[in-house]
Amino acid sequence: MSSTLRIVNGKVYDPINGVDGEIRDICIKDGKIVEDVPSDAPRIDAKGMVVMPGGVDIHCHIAGPKVNLARKLQPEDHRFDVHPRTRFTRSGSGGTVPSTFATGYRYALLGYTTAMDAAVPPMGARHTLEEFHDTPIIDKGFYIILGNNLLLYQLLKEGRYRELRDAVAWWVNATKAFTIKLVNPGGVEVWKERRNANVTNLDDKVDAFDVTPRQIIEALVNVANELGLPHPAHIHCNNLGIPGNYKITLETMRTVEGRRVHFAHIQFHCYGGEPGGKMTSKAPEIAEYINKHPEVSADVGQVMFGKATTMTGDAPLGWMLRRISGNKWVNADVEHEGGCGIVPFVYKERNYVHALQWAAGLELFLLSEDPWRLVLSTDHPNGGSFLSYPRLIRLLMDREFRNEQIRKVNQRAIRQTVLLDNLDREYTLYEIAIITRAGPAKLLGLKNKGHLGVGADADITIYTEDEDKEKMFSTPRYVIKDGKVIIKEGEFCADHEGRLLHSAPEYDREIEEVIRPFFEQYYTVQFANYPVPENYLHNHEVVPTRQS
Repeated sequence: MSSTLRIVNGKVYDPINGVDGEIRDICIKDGKIVEDVPSDAPRIDAKGMVVMPGGVDIHCHIAGPKVNLARKLQPEDHRFDVHPRTRFTRSGSGGTVPSTFATGYRYALLGYTTAMDAAVPPMGARHTLEEFHDTPIIDKGFYIILGNNLLLYQLLKEGRYRELRDAVAWWVNATKAFTIKLVNPGGVEVWKERRNANVTNLDDKVDAFDVTPRQIIEALVNVANELGLPHPAHIHCNNLGIPGNYKITLETMRTVEGRRVHFAHIQFHCYGGEPGGKMTSKAPEIAEYINKHPEVSADVGQVMFGKATTMTGDAPLGWMLRRISGNKWVNADVEHEGGCGIVPFVYKERNYVHALQWAAGLELFLLSEDPWRLVLSTDHPNGGSFLSYPRLIRLLMDREFRNEQIRKVNQRAIRQTVLLDNLDREYTLYEIAIITRAGPAKLLGLKNKGHLGVGADADITIYTEDEDKEKMFSTPRYVIKDGKVIIKEGEFCADHEGRLLHSAPEYDREIEEVIRPFFEQYYTVQFANYPVPENYLHNHEVVPTRQS
């Protein structure tokens, strides 16, 4: 296929460059957007179609040890949902946790070209990278879990901040990660220490180290910013899913006020009420704080009704969900680095709590004043599969459809929200392009993603414009990855490998003399075998730090 291409007559939505539905040409050469191509270059006539950058998923769970465990836990999920083998695609299994092949293909079939796995323990890096290599088409990266790392706790306890900073940078480099992730900081370690206990506030002690969640959060947020990681510390707050947790969420936000930070699946952290009591929505309070603090960003973590799989580095949460659901489960610890809990789950429209979670996510979207900083996710597969994104987009764009759905769910839950208070907002295509493409790319520091300006990666999706936005966003006419047409008229016409995206912050190499003895004393893996070597990577790109 020619390395040049011109897309003509399409209605272009490119928020980073301020393009809002203008009819204009998009020119591609050698995998990049360019100013112009020769007049005889191949063309796609996009008349009557919408042209957007490829979608960017800022928070999902698609590869690595916990994802593989989730696949093994529910083989019945895969037997009846097989992605067929074609001339250009391999077969794969689906369900709420698709196989590597199906994950790449199904993201592409929605028009997504980049996805970031949001929680990988450092020990799982090689496994994750191997599955990434097996996941076609999309570019991908991952965030390493460091919020319950015992060596970092020891350095923090002893006030060795410079060494803590260098150790974080070493871990990012050693694993080929994109940024750092905090999951229930302090809480996972307390759960292991005290047999199913958890922290209840930011000043509870992690007994063995005499450190608190507040100290852990502050230190790691500061480190991420000092290192200039392309995406800031990505925080899964304490007490996820617990009534009254909005208080600790707001306290966490205030603790790092003024510093660049991202809050994951914020819907799961915006509940009122008292622990063990009736849950209410405090989404308006959370939305108000985010609206007023430009340094804060978040993804929503929208709950969607139907089958899901809860998988999390938050071991206490996994235990709680198992007790609530009675479903089969897996809970595991990764050598001094974190834990994970996996439980198959079903969200039901008539269930009070599930309906409240669904409604709270919509509240956050509808009350957001800056779509650049509150972006779309379902915390796949925790709140629902990424395959539900088209339906979520319709809920945001079609007020009448949204109100029909509101009337179908548990009304006691709806009365605990502001959805009945004339929230008539309807997202525009321009705003959808922000929360699914431009916003996530900007928050991730991916300067070549999420837009169609000159120099951008030629990751492009073309949809047939339709009043039914769920239908429109479910079936793109064309998907172009790195300038190569992968989907044409809704069918695969080529395959593609995609790239690994990772960062490489600078650090003092002397930190290895601090880390090595810890490994020799506590790890089963030898220190020399732990870091991922450069030649282990296949097709990768180092994303510059914000200070480089």
